[in-house]
Amino acid sequence: MADVPIAGLGGLTPLQAADTPAMDMLAAKGCSGMLHTVPAGFAPGSEIANLSVLGYDVAQVFEGRGSLEAASMGIDIEPGEMAMRCNLICVDDGKIKSHSAGHISNEEAGELIAFLQRELGDEAVRLFPGVSYRHLLKLRGGDKRIHCTPPHDVPGVPFRNVLVRAECEEAVPTARRLNSLILRSQELLDRHPVNLRRASAGKDKANSLWPWSPGYKPRMDTLLHMYGLRSGVVISAVDLIRGIGVYAGLTPVLVPGATGLYDTNYEGKARAALDALRENDFVYLHIEASDEAGHEGDQQLKLRTIEYLDHRVVQPIMDELRTWSEPVTVAVLPDHPTPCALRTHTGDPVPFVIYRPGSEPDGVTVYDEFAARAGRYGELRGDGFIRALLQGQ
Repeated sequence: MADVPIAGLGGLTPLQAADTPAMDMLAAKGCSGMLHTVPAGFAPGSEIANLSVLGYDVAQVFEGRGSLEAASMGIDIEPGEMAMRCNLICVDDGKIKSHSAGHISNEEAGELIAFLQRELGDEAVRLFPGVSYRHLLKLRGGDKRIHCTPPHDVPGVPFRNVLVRAECEEAVPTARRLNSLILRSQELLDRHPVNLRRASAGKDKANSLWPWSPGYKPRMDTLLHMYGLRSGVVISAVDLIRGIGVYAGLTPVLVPGATGLYDTNYEGKARAALDALRENDFVYLHIEASDEAGHEGDQQLKLRTIEYLDHRVVQPIMDELRTWSEPVTVAVLPDHPTPCALRTHTGDPVPFVIYRPGSEPDGVTVYDEFAARAGRYGELRGDGFIRALLQGQ
């Protein structure tokens, strides 16, 4: 939900322009700061940022987005296998039009992925359906030393300009195989009945696979072990976040109606978080809606999703926590900015607030990208945020 000032919002960011009394209350009663979630040398992806939020040394543990999503899907990565996120995207006139194929439904996407597995799959290539446009590709014998472009980074760019490139001679066969899958998928998908129906309804076609973020099975210590927690839960509509949670030792909780979009089940997620808090030490509650609005470049939708988060998640959680006898520490932050003007992620630091009942506030009275800079925590990096949250440091 972090952004930059927008002329159409009177020179305010969506977070500043939105009505956010619950998050402002947390800021007034808690302590704020800025967190660098994208270490130098890494692209500002959600996988990098969320691992950083949880305090992991990204350079030591990161093995690509696909392997993390596989954990959420219950799919093991065997020795000799490479996993990749694999989007269904829309290509129009040779250019990437939509990284999400117009936010294709689970049912439509599942049919297309099953079709492509029958047509393109073999002993080395396996496709697994995920949620909406987000799917998994496993490639036996794949070499991760390839350069892949996240499709949400290049809207409007000719797809041939950003095909997979080998970073060394040994990875050339892997790059060729993946590019062949992309081109063959376009031939197969364009006239598929699902896409013909979508086109007749004025929707974007899901007419290309797009694999990216390669890696092998990661080796991560659990968050529970690192910080002495007895149990924890992750709540998200996004396979990537649930997969990070699995490797971190958190139990995924699925919420009916959770979509990862503006129409997600906000109330259901808030209820699930409260229920989980009664039995667990730690809950990681993730809501994707503002990120997707940023990718769409829709500033009014982004503002509305921030208000939904405040009114329908933060406020009811805080209302109920006030009735509990056991104090609960609450933090709010984005994983990374997704500015509407850019329609992609940036690596700028994000604002956070930590509210710990009984602690002395720092004088910041509202929650946004600028007010948080004056907070007690200043600028944090590495595991600074998670230690401040869990250990009061």
